[in-house]
Amino acid sequence: MASIRVVTDSGADLDPSVAKDHGIAVVALDVRLGDIGPEVTRTWSVQEFWQQCANSSSLPETSAPSPGAFVEVFVSAIADGCDGVVCVTLSSKLSATYQAACAGALEVQDRIAVRVVDSLSVTMGEGILALQAARAAQAGAGLDEIADAVTRDRDRIRVYGALDTLDNLRKGGRIGSAQAIFGSLLAIKPVIEVRDGVVEAESRQRTRSRSLEYLAGKVKDAAGVEVLAVVHAAAGDVDSFISLLADKFPPEEILVSYIGAVIGTHSGPGCIGICFKLR
Repeated sequence: MASIRVVTDSGADLDPSVAKDHGIAVVALDVRLGDIGPEVTRTWSVQEFWQQCANSSSLPETSAPSPGAFVEVFVSAIADGCDGVVCVTLSSKLSATYQAACAGALEVQDRIAVRVVDSLSVTMGEGILALQAARAAQAGAGLDEIADAVTRDRDRIRVYGALDTLDNLRKGGRIGSAQAIFGSLLAIKPVIEVRDGVVEAESRQRTRSRSLEYLAGKVKDAAGVEVLAVVHAAAGDVDSFISLLADKFPPEEILVSYIGAVIGTHSGPGCIGICFKLR
């Protein structure tokens, strides 16, 4: 039976234990916090990252992995006897990670077949697709079958986030038409959406509680949610938010994960997001 390795990047916000349990290899993006470089930040747990951010006057910055970082993981798959690799990456419209993965795939094309799929998503929107690919690989699906399924199903992924601060998103410059939420409305708690691979303004809410209720409504109003993940950037009210979903999704059916350094660099602390796949 063919053995297919699934690879993703740290922008998928997969909990390390979940990635390990599903045999998913994760390529880390580079994160810098002030004078602290990626050689240090990549050793931090996600909880340590948010604690360091709270204690720093600097906002974090990210950059895509090198093609060599992907080559290293692809070569590892060869050493493990895999017959192919499916690599699911961050949206190519928000990061150069997809391009780096494609360049890495070219370097090993004479040794192993690699299919790189642009998730057109972020955080657990990307993560859900990677998990889907891993489960298909474990069930014995073939390389192109898995890659084609991920490509097809990315249009069924929805990602929304309730921001608690605008500073990170403004500085990061990856806001698309979300620029419309800025200006004089400094007190708003905006809800953003990842749409067609870019960040767009979705709603303006006046308070935190209203933004979270609005977010919960997005799940409740969606027809046929197959998989639901709640992600958060060290948000103290995440359990309260999950309780808003209890009438439709019991907590034990929800994937809960931290927003890590890559996406958190742009979302800022306190963000709560929902990522779901429609049937």
